[in-house]
Amino acid sequence: MAARILCSTPMWLTSLKLLPQTLGTSRHFCLSARGMSGLHDSWFKSLFVRKVDPRKDAHSHLLAKKEDDNLYKIQFHNVKPECLDEYNQLCESVLPSIHADPEYPCELVGSWNTWYGEQDQAVHLWRYRGGYPALTEVMGKLKQNKMFSEYRRERGKMLLSRRNQLLLEFSFWNEPRPREGPNIYELRSYQLRPGTMIEWGNYWARAIEIRQQNQEAVGGFFSQIGSLYQVHHLWAYKDLQSRESIRNAAWQREGWDEVVYYTVPLIQQMESRVMIPLKGSSLK
Repeated sequence: MAARILCSTPMWLTSLKLLPQTLGTSRHFCLSARGMSGLHDSWFKSLFVRKVDPRKDAHSHLLAKKEDDNLYKIQFHNVKPECLDEYNQLCESVLPSIHADPEYPCELVGSWNTWYGEQDQAVHLWRYRGGYPALTEVMGKLKQNKMFSEYRRERGKMLLSRRNQLLLEFSFWNEPRPREGPNIYELRSYQLRPGTMIEWGNYWARAIEIRQQNQEAVGGFFSQIGSLYQVHHLWAYKDLQSRESIRNAAWQREGWDEVVYYTVPLIQQMESRVMIPLKGSSLK
């Protein structure tokens, strides 16, 4: 029995051998060895290759705001625990002056320390009005800024690590505006499966209406450079209890359960940070 199984002809090959008999006589159909090979290759590839619908525009152009040309940079600084207070004072003495200087086409949207989540961490969100040219202009001017150069030297002594990302904002979210405090802020970060950003945007374009009734939505962004297919949602709450109440209330509104049901499978990994604003932050 074992010998018969090992020597049996695969079903797909048997089908190919019978193909001339099924189609007609050799006078009408002559399958050469090369033709048989080409037919097999074409059939085999069809199992794995699917047609891709051509797109006329990049995903970022479909999802981002068209009426302005804002680019965002988010920075994550992991600070030595014994240096956190000194680091905060250094940032508060330098970064707001860059924000206020009209020579720099950038704004410090917010600065925070992580309260719950990764500890001894600072998060800064910058906006560059004018996109990549504005970013290039700011970086060039900062290289000539002696105060900023000294700030970088001192900051380097206090950090364990740092990373950043360049982001665009979703067209259906608000642009982050200054807020009076006191507030706590939650940064929810989602690592999506590659190829699912448009689907995410379609669901959240409806979901944001459900989550705006308490004006808690601050901004929504997706990555362009750095970790890709990553989304950041920024929320503001008065305290942890109000956060709990507002999030629970969303489940009582029509459509929220559907958004959660369909977007959870798009996520590979997610993270939540609850953050406290620094003194110089526009989002207080």
